[in-house]
Amino acid sequence: MTRIGGIALGGAAPIVVQSMTNTDTADVDATARQVQALANAGSELVRVTVNTLEAARAVPAIREALDAQHCNVPLVGDFHFNGHKLLSEVPDCARVLAKYRINPGNVGKGAKRDEQFSQMIETACRFGKPVRIGVNWGSLDQELLARMMDQNATLPTPLATTEVMREALISSAIDSARRAEDIGLPGDRIVLSCKVSGVQDLIGVYRELARRSDYPLHLGLTEAGMGSKGIVASTAAMAVLLQEGIGDTIRVSLTPDPGGDRTKEVLVAQEMLQTMGLRSFAPMVIACPGCGRTTSTVFQELAADIQSYLRRQMPLWRASYPGVEAMHVAVMGCVVNGPGESKFANIGISLPGTGERPVAPVYVDGEKTVTLKGEHIAREFQAIVEQYVHRTYGANAALNAAPARPATQLTPAR
Repeated sequence: MTRIGGIALGGAAPIVVQSMTNTDTADVDATARQVQALANAGSELVRVTVNTLEAARAVPAIREALDAQHCNVPLVGDFHFNGHKLLSEVPDCARVLAKYRINPGNVGKGAKRDEQFSQMIETACRFGKPVRIGVNWGSLDQELLARMMDQNATLPTPLATTEVMREALISSAIDSARRAEDIGLPGDRIVLSCKVSGVQDLIGVYRELARRSDYPLHLGLTEAGMGSKGIVASTAAMAVLLQEGIGDTIRVSLTPDPGGDRTKEVLVAQEMLQTMGLRSFAPMVIACPGCGRTTSTVFQELAADIQSYLRRQMPLWRASYPGVEAMHVAVMGCVVNGPGESKFANIGISLPGTGERPVAPVYVDGEKTVTLKGEHIAREFQAIVEQYVHRTYGANAALNAAPARPATQLTPAR
């Protein structure tokens, strides 16, 4: 198990959600604001680019600004090409970062590669920091790849180019980890990743990486893409591996829309883990897709409002109402599945479909408690949800109510 700040990674620890800023790290205010926004959204680790002397010098000030706001999320430094110089020239940066990310594919060339890699590992040893050795398909060690391609060409039955590249990724990660241990970095301070852009490539590489190593693994497509494509690709790849018990921390690398909200990648990662039954982050809203029986948009609007409300409340509820993140709320649109789904949730409402009586029964822990009607159903249902949270998860929950009934989930072996 690896520890990054106060976060445990690997072993039986929960899968950790992380993200990365896209601000200029030298801009202390902008970067600190985005780190805090990502942390508030639920990112448990936040990575920042450290690519210039100005960025390295800004890292301690960013950490100080976050501490002043009582934001203790660990910061990870992302280094490429010149990390050995930056860590050496700005020791305060090396000190305040909770982890370093090193890419063995661009840490140096020829004889300088081993020297510069060693410098970064020695700095990690000196400051007691863990390191992610992160290999990327797009920046793979070209000398290693050329050597393996040449060796493959001599085989009686050469492997496909894609298979050789996968093996090069895995070899680069594992060989670099062993070299780091030889330099003096303890094995329990090493995290590995082998990032690619293709779903099947990611699954194939990580299955083999997990088979051949015991280090905690960071999962994620290196470039997932935009919008629904990025969400689908990330989920399709990581869900397969997570179901097999492979992966200890994840990042959903979404390309944001111009001016878009960076925190979306955090929400997608959380929802992936929560819908798989691996972790709970915020109450889950179950809503039907609608059909010819639900020509009114009332249930859609209520579902959206309740989901937004629950997300907004979580920063306050997390401390005051432990366990609320596992609550299930059902907002259904007609009598076909509405009452049944509402009974299975902790709290649910079945709104009237087209042609049905204009009433909405509410179910709490499987029992019908009240029937709402009129123009204020949404406001009244939100009040019922608030009361339920206070009664069920508050300080006197054991005296006030029976425990909540989370929906049945299949939990993969870890």
